[in-house]
Amino acid sequence: MMYLLHVYLLILYIYICAEIYVSSIYLYREREREREREREREMAGASVASGATVAVARMRPPLQRSLRTVACAENQSSSTSVMDSGDPSSSSSSSSKLKITVPIDDTSKGESSSFSARGSSVARRFYIRGDKLWDIAGSSLALAFRLGTGLAVQGYKVSLIPEAEIPNNRYSFIQVAGRKLIESSNLGPRPERPIEIYEFEGCPFCRKVREIVSVLDLDVLYYPCPKGGPNFRPKAIQLGGKKQFPYMVDPNTGVSMYESDDIIKYLVDKYGDGKVPLMLSLGFFTTLTAGLAMIGRAGKGSTYKKSRLPEKPLELWAYEPSPYCKIVREVLVELELPHLYHSTARGSPKRDQLVQRTGIFQAPYLEDPNTGIKMFESAEIIDYLRNTYALA
Repeated sequence: MMYLLHVYLLILYIYICAEIYVSSIYLYREREREREREREREMAGASVASGATVAVARMRPPLQRSLRTVACAENQSSSTSVMDSGDPSSSSSSSSKLKITVPIDDTSKGESSSFSARGSSVARRFYIRGDKLWDIAGSSLALAFRLGTGLAVQGYKVSLIPEAEIPNNRYSFIQVAGRKLIESSNLGPRPERPIEIYEFEGCPFCRKVREIVSVLDLDVLYYPCPKGGPNFRPKAIQLGGKKQFPYMVDPNTGVSMYESDDIIKYLVDKYGDGKVPLMLSLGFFTTLTAGLAMIGRAGKGSTYKKSRLPEKPLELWAYEPSPYCKIVREVLVELELPHLYHSTARGSPKRDQLVQRTGIFQAPYLEDPNTGIKMFESAEIIDYLRNTYALA
């Protein structure tokens, strides 16, 4: 046991050093991008040549604002005369000046998101928006404390298969010398209906259950129970009789229970191979490291923020160890938004299903049946959730 502890601490130390190093690089690059954006804004203030039709592009990454510039005559009263610098005084200049109508599509508040009115967004692998840098860094600490538990599904394995033998809609992480790396798994029986779990993000016992959900590749209907939440926390207490979390209900068997270790054992026996993963079988050490995993988030995802309840649960494709998925889940919990969670850890067949559904795989991916929105990118999903469901 002491040997295991020493190995664990060594891995943790190496990971934290690497995390600090990578975070510093990201911060430096983000500052450079900000300087570049400042230079672009200064250049965009150049004067418009008389008699020309000009396309103006204001860019504030990650969003590219599409601005349509239309040249029109002096006597068109419906047009608004502006310069790209935004100086309204330019509209009263002499008749030789060009009038420009610039409809600006601004769909965001503050740092904007890139989803369009149709609800799509552009997936950018490993992209971190500037204002989410430290959120991602803090969430990443959990990978070290929990040694990646939940990163891969039960029976995970990889194979190098010739590219010609792989369908285009099959998920592959990497290609080497004409071969693709294909991930697979050996899963247990699949429940017909999603497991229902009442829990919240800032709870180490809840995290343990979420990790086994990723390992077993289960779909779960999560009912968030943040402190002060008016809906699902009282409902869980009414159903189970205790003010305790997590609380699980399996509609396939009629079983309901408290106690994270009991829930883990039940799920492994019913939907797995009967073996509890090492990092979930160490008793107090498991709970301790699950608690330490949340240090970087300082209680995020624990307290209710006033919101309106959607008619239908949202759907989220994600997996527990991902820092990008983590920050989205925190907001879903704080706003008390019920969501059907499609677990997509490495080796999950749902990665192939998402590729077939959207053309690519990237987590998190959100679909909101209440509005028709479908989108990637954690920062933009968070903006959407707050703008749509949060109340002042």
